[in-house]
Amino acid sequence: MTNTNDTEMMTRLGVAAKSGSISRRSFMNYSMAAGVGATTATGLWTSKANAAPQKGGTFRFGIHDGNSSDNHDPGTYVSRQQIYLAHQYRSYLTMINSDGTLGNDLATGWEPNDDASVWTFQITPDASFHSGKPVTSEDVVNSLNFHRGEKSTSAAKALLSSVDDITADGDHTVVISLNGGNADVPWLMTDYHFAICPSDGEGSIDWKSGDGSGPYKIDSAEWGVQFYLSRHEGWHLDGAWFDKLEMLVLNDPNARQTALVTGAVDAISLVDLKTKALLERDKSVKILSVPSAAAITMPMFCDAEPFKDVNVRNALKLCMDRDEVIQKIAFGEATKGNDFHHSPAMPYYPEGIEQREYDPDQAKSLLKTAGAENIEVSIHTADSVFSGAVDMCVLYAEQAKKAGIKVNVVREANDGYYSDVWLKKPFCAVSWGARPTPDVMYSLAYASDAAWNESHWQNEEFNKLLNQAKSELDDERRSQMYSEMAILAKDDGGTIIPFFNNFVYATTDKVMTGEKLAASWELDGARGPSRWWFAS
Repeated sequence: MTNTNDTEMMTRLGVAAKSGSISRRSFMNYSMAAGVGATTATGLWTSKANAAPQKGGTFRFGIHDGNSSDNHDPGTYVSRQQIYLAHQYRSYLTMINSDGTLGNDLATGWEPNDDASVWTFQITPDASFHSGKPVTSEDVVNSLNFHRGEKSTSAAKALLSSVDDITADGDHTVVISLNGGNADVPWLMTDYHFAICPSDGEGSIDWKSGDGSGPYKIDSAEWGVQFYLSRHEGWHLDGAWFDKLEMLVLNDPNARQTALVTGAVDAISLVDLKTKALLERDKSVKILSVPSAAAITMPMFCDAEPFKDVNVRNALKLCMDRDEVIQKIAFGEATKGNDFHHSPAMPYYPEGIEQREYDPDQAKSLLKTAGAENIEVSIHTADSVFSGAVDMCVLYAEQAKKAGIKVNVVREANDGYYSDVWLKKPFCAVSWGARPTPDVMYSLAYASDAAWNESHWQNEEFNKLLNQAKSELDDERRSQMYSEMAILAKDDGGTIIPFFNNFVYATTDKVMTGEKLAASWELDGARGPSRWWFAS
């Protein structure tokens, strides 16, 4: 470029390319007229034009953790297959944006009363189900109430335990009344169980049909195998750039990465960290690593032998060399755990709690106190839990030998792991997705009556603090409560937490993403298929 006019022309051309208002041919002609060479102009076009989302193409993504026993019941959502699918074909009141902030989905706005015990949500009038039925307040009320009541079997029932009533105020306003203040209610609505389904007209919901109001509609489905979806032209938000989606269940890590490298899929949900370095050599592949509040846990049933004794539980916690596990299993893609389920990525993180380190000698002493020297336990795991889950348990077994503990590693089938092993076997490995606040995590898995109390832990003081923290509006006091809860979970609880894992997934170089990626789930908070687009 030779003068200011040429520079200004290139600036205008860049804006036009980004907005999609100029063709590639015109961009190239004008650029060369401004003194830019063909090679440079091509690079400029690629960087500018691809920054603008554009519609078209079929996005194929291979996912881990899918089972033939999964279904559309939002109360049973647990596998990645159910969670990823739900975020494509169903809507929620709110969503977590790519930058981690709270955004609107069906709700255009929300407002609490003075003590946050009553929340009013405004529902967009522009949303419709794939069947053509408009989304109304009745659908929202019935969808949320589906997880409440004595007869509800929903895993998210505990999250709504403080709700007294949910009512409709006209077709587009929903009022949620609680028995006390809760500042986390808008965040709570992002929980993947709280998908909004069409009302059945009798006070409940029609979840079996697979009807939803999300960005894509299901065309055909085979649980545990694949789903074919197409764009919902009635989608009420931006996005849904792809014409079609193909979600393929590829539980085997080698099969996932082979599918990506050969071009059979455009993205995979979980990279095998053992072969990550090899995958990075492929210039057509982009590996994305996002620090998160997702966690790997190893819960022990506190009401089963030998885990009834807190000394045994703490001895098993002391047998975990987290530094070695992070280095050899997570390949550095993780944040060290401390046996309380509160990640530094969450608000109110309790600073200053002493880190539990590997100490087999202290573990031996605790076992002697418990009269449980040289005990033998079995831990259950599967490849689908996370990349390296089996290897982690094998390494843990080696670490525990120094404390005189024999750990038998039981390798379970990938299919049905969360229905047949988790919550059924007394000691197992589990992968938790990220939750937005500590209240959500503790209410789901640590409260005494939580459906997903994976360690069967009962602690009156913890439950008391949890209930108090929900309604505490003073941030300093609330933070102190979470610190006290963390200490109780660490010292008395039944869960070993090796680390909070990064979300490490990958796409081909033709897939364009935003500058930031949500840390709530893999694939940009499970919404990548509706947020991403193909390079032109």
